[in-house]
Formats: sequence, C-alpha cells, structure tokens
Amino acid sequence: MVSRNIISGTGLVLVACLFVALIILVNATLTNWRLDLTENRLFTLSDGTLNIIRNLDEPITLDFYFSQEELTGFPALSNYGVRVRDMLQEYATHANSELELNIIDPETFSEEEDQAVASGLQSVAVNSAGDRAYFGLVGTNSTDDEKIIPFFQLNREAALEYDITKLIYNLANPEKRVIGIITSLSLFGNKELPQQASPWTIISAMEEFFEVRDLGVRMDKIDTDIDVLMIVHPKNLKPETLYAIDQYVLHGGKAMVFVDPIGEADQTPPNPESPAAMPDIDSELPVLLDKWGVEVANDKVAGDINAAMRVQTRGYRGPQEISYLPWLRLAEESFNKEDFASSELSVIHIGTAGIIEKKADVNIKFTPLITTTRQSMKLERDFLLIQRDPNVILENFKSEEKNYALAVRLQGHVETAFPDGKPVDENEEGEVKKSRDSSAFVREGDINVIVVADTDILSDLFWIRTQSFFGMELPQPIADNGNFIINSLDNLSGSNDLINLRSRGEFTRPFDRVETIRRDAELKFREREQELQAKLKEAEEKIRQLQQDQGNDNSLILTPEQNKEIEKFRQVRLDTRKELRAVQHELKKNIENLGIQMRIINIGLIPLLITIIAIGTGIYRVNRRP
Repeated sequence: MVSRNIISGTGLVLVACLFVALIILVNATLTNWRLDLTENRLFTLSDGTLNIIRNLDEPITLDFYFSQEELTGFPALSNYGVRVRDMLQEYATHANSELELNIIDPETFSEEEDQAVASGLQSVAVNSAGDRAYFGLVGTNSTDDEKIIPFFQLNREAALEYDITKLIYNLANPEKRVIGIITSLSLFGNKELPQQASPWTIISAMEEFFEVRDLGVRMDKIDTDIDVLMIVHPKNLKPETLYAIDQYVLHGGKAMVFVDPIGEADQTPPNPESPAAMPDIDSELPVLLDKWGVEVANDKVAGDINAAMRVQTRGYRGPQEISYLPWLRLAEESFNKEDFASSELSVIHIGTAGIIEKKADVNIKFTPLITTTRQSMKLERDFLLIQRDPNVILENFKSEEKNYALAVRLQGHVETAFPDGKPVDENEEGEVKKSRDSSAFVREGDINVIVVADTDILSDLFWIRTQSFFGMELPQPIADNGNFIINSLDNLSGSNDLINLRSRGEFTRPFDRVETIRRDAELKFREREQELQAKLKEAEEKIRQLQQDQGNDNSLILTPEQNKEIEKFRQVRLDTRKELRAVQHELKKNIENLGIQMRIINIGLIPLLITIIAIGTGIYRVNRRP
C-alpha cells in the first residue's frame, strides 16, 4: 500500500513537471498562436486588416508612446493602453516582418519625450507637479512620411482597429488621393458672376486632403487615376457621360452622388420662352440609381418636425420665429454610428432634401448614414415651390412615424445600365462617334457608392458663417457638413478592405475600487492643502500683528519674536509639503499594490488553487482504492 502511494505521488510530481515543461515549450515555440475569448473578439483582426498588413510592399515602423506608470492613477486609460499595446502586437505578428513595433515609455525631460512632442503627440497632466503622460502612435514609412494618432481617446475605442489600419494604409499608399468632380453648380466659382467668383468653402476644405479636379459636365471618359468620383447636382447629362460613370463604378471605382429635388443653391434662370414657369432647379440620376437599387423621387421633400430649423418670418402680429419643415438641423440620433463616414457627426444642416428608398427587386446592401427622426413626412415639392409661408407648411404637417433616409451607402453586385454597350452619337457628317474603347466594357460588377439626396449640404449658406478678423473674412463652420464630406471621401478613397471595417465592441470596464482609492487620496490631499493655507494665513496674520504692536517707525525691524514666527512659518511650510508628497506617493503606492494583488490572484493564485485541487483529488482517489 505504501509502495503504491509512493508510486502514485511520484507520478503526480512527474505530471506536474511535464505540465510546466509543456508550458515552457509552448511559450517558446507557439507564440503566434492565440485564442481570443473576449465577448466581441476584440483582439482578433478583421479580414480586411489582415489583407492590408499582409500585402505591405515596404517596411513600416510604428512607435507606440505609452506612459503606463504615469497613467496608473487613471485606470480607464491605463487599461485601455494595455489593450492598444496588445492590439498593435497582433498587427506586428501578422505583418510578415514588414511592420516594426516599438513600445516607448517616455520619461519626463527624456529624448523620447522630445521625440513625442516633435511628432505632434498630445499629453495629459497626471499630477500637480506637472508630470505629463503620453498615449499615442507615430507611424513612418521608408520615405519618412509620417502619420500620427495624437492620443487614443476612450470615446474612439470602438474605432480602434479602423484608426490603426487606416494609419498603416495611408503610410503604405502615401500619394494624395484624387477626387474628380462632375457638377452643374458653381462649386469652383463663376468668374462671370462677381458674387459667385470664389470657390465654395467645401472645395477649399477638400483641397487640404485631396487633389481635386473639375471634370466638367460633358466628359465621356474618366481617368483611371481618379480615386473617387463626386457627382453633384447632375442635370441633363449626355448618355456618353452616364455611360462613363456606369463603367467607372462597375470597374471598382468609388463614387459619391448628390441629387436634389430643390437645389437651393441652383441659380438657373427661368426659361425665357415661358417666364411664368418655375426654373429647373432639381436633379436626378434615374438611369444609374435604378440599376444601383435605389430611387430618389424628385417630387418629394423630407420634412421633420423635430429637426426643423427655426427661421424668422412675418406674421399678422409682426416678426416671429417658427419651424421651417424642409430645412433640417439633424442631431446625433440621425447618424449611423456604425459607419465611419458618419460615426463622428454631431450636427448636420440640410435644406429641402429628397428621400432615398430601396427598390425591392434589386439585391443591394442599403446602409442609411443620415436619416430623419420618426416624426417626419413626405412634403410635396410643387407645394413648397408655390407656398413659402412656414406657417402654412407647418399647418399641413402630419407625422408618418417613419425614419426617412437622406444619405445611404450602397454595396453589392449590380448590372450595367447600358446592356447594349457604349452609347453612340451621330456627328455632323453622319459618322458614328464612339465614346469609349469597347474592350473596357463590363456588364456587371461590385459597387461601393454613397448617395446623398441633397446638394445644399455643400452650400456655404447651410454650414459656414463668415467672421471678420483684422480685415480678413474667415469662414467658421457651424455644422459638421464639411466633416461628413471629408470623412466619406476619405473612407471611399481607401481600399475595399478598409471600407468594410466596422465598429468593434468596447473593452473598457470600470475599476470601482481603484477609483475609490484615488478619490479618497485626492480628498485627503485637498484637506491637507487647505490646512496648509490656513496655517500660512495664521502665521502671516501673527507677523502682521507683531509689526503693528511695535509701531510704524520700527515696522521694518524684525524682532527675535518675529524671526521666531517666520522660522516657524517656514518649518510649517516645509513639513506640510513633505506630507503632501507623502500623500501623492501613498496614492500611487496603493494603486500599484492593488494592481500587484490582482495580478497575483489572476496569474498565480487561481492556477495554484486549481493545481492543489487536482493533486488533492488524485491523492484522494488513490487512497480510496482497496
């Protein structure tokens, strides 16, 4: 019996040794194997990200600046920083040696801190002594192009993978993206009209990020180096132009289309042959939109009682302010927070927008980006053109209890709008004039398009106010219209892998006990500081009293008693400062000790308990045997 117990005990020891050896072997040889058991698979890179980093053509260096020790007192940021670090290590693991990751903890007044500041990283103050912490990313490529994330904001946690992948993609493709614009509006200015001579502000904003080209409205070929085609207020486009757009999109080109039932910025004059008729200020693209699976009726306008702008009007009692249903001031509830084109918007101003509806007979992915609230209705376009009184429009409002889409993203496989191939045109001599080489013709393809049922979203009237500054007129945005356009173009100009990335879940969890420790320590710090101020005030009052007792003539001569009081004051100040430093040290020490305890419990104690239970169970079973 004793011999059997000895053999069984020896076997358990051998099993334990084998287990430890196996762990060491796995750590040494299988470091690239990972198992993500988080709720939203937060540490598993998306297929789009993997495609981008595995196809890098040049080495990229990522310098991750993370002041982990300084951020100990801010557990939310400290915990998030660990997640960012682990995520970046995942990138480096899957990048086939083309991605070099450096994790840097910049100490105060160090060269690393100087490099962080020079790169444009932001810092936060972590204590009253002026120490600062860094939590950002600097990426560089082989040609010294540099991209940064100044500070990883907690409110961007769901977009963490997108932000990092976008930075890497832009370093791998540093050339400025090209945006080609087809428009019937004077976006680039109209030199014939002095009041419209300057380009719209949106063009200036786009030129900061992209190379912007005016393609005109009668082109019949789109250059292959155009990254995104922007079509604004298309009116009476010739078939050759429509065909060029169709083929560009089916060949994988990205597009952003703006149509409008009432273009407020359209300055088209009335028809001289029929002066009484309303001018043609609407735009549509039915030939292409029909094939793309959506419809934008040019006789309907979105009205929203919750988002209606307040305008000044004259009533029977004089000037008054009233809601104008066709002009909308849309807030965060109207924006798709899962799509990176609209996820960061706060306020958008739109005027007389159309409504985008999905066609039932086309299999297309229809993703609304901007919508009305549920208290909305379809307004008749002709009614709005005739009736401009906001009171009358408001009186006819009746909510249809439905959110209407004003901007959408379309993705999917569609067919060409020109099944017979390229359109032809007879020139003056009767010869056939072809618009494009037939060898490039495709009948179907995958599209990625954003459609907006409003052109006034681009107009300065709806999102820009001009302020005078030392004789200069400076545009100031009052809404996020420009941000929406820039974000959408930036998103579309990336690869399909980047575009298809979606928001991820959040990892942050509250550390209630750590927060309690920090609050208690800060309270103690403030109380001690108040005691110091009281002692300083008391000592100064005592010195002042002693000087008054001596009289005005000898007020500048210090007595031994006054010198004693001053020395006492200095000692009080010195002692109290030491105590304040001790409180700060104790705060940091308490949080560090709590972190050590949690690591011991998670890493050591729990596995130890499991091992003890397993060994005890094994011994118990052996002893029960006859």
